[in-house]
Amino acid sequence: MNKKAYDLEEPVFDEPWQAQVFALAVKLSEDGLFTWKQWTAAISYEIQNAQISSDPDLGDTYYEHWLNALERLVYAKGVLNIDEMTERKEAWRKAYLQTPHGIAVQLKKT
Repeated sequence: MNKKAYDLEEPVFDEPWQAQVFALAVKLSEDGLFTWKQWTAAISYEIQNAQISSDPDLGDTYYEHWLNALERLVYAKGVLNIDEMTERKEAWRKAYLQTPHGIAVQLKKT
C-alpha cells in the first residue's frame, strides 16, 4: 500500500523552511500570482540550470531550487524587485539570528 506523505512516520521535509517555501509556492499559485504550468516551467528551469552547473543532485538541494524558482517568479511578476528581495532576506536573517531557539521568528511587515 502506498502511504501518503502525511501518513509517513518520518518528516516530509528536512527543515521548516522547506515546508514554508512549498506552502508559499502552492498558495501563490492558488491566489493566481502564477499558474501551476508557469511554476512547473520555473522549477524545471532551476533544476536543469543546477545540473548544467554540476549540481550532484543528491536531493539535498531540491528545495533550494524551489526557493530560486519562487524568487524568479515573484520578480518576474513585479511583486518585488531585486533590492526589495535583498532587503527582505537581510531582515529575515537578522530576525532569525535575534530569535531564541524554539521561538517562532517574527518579521515585521514593511
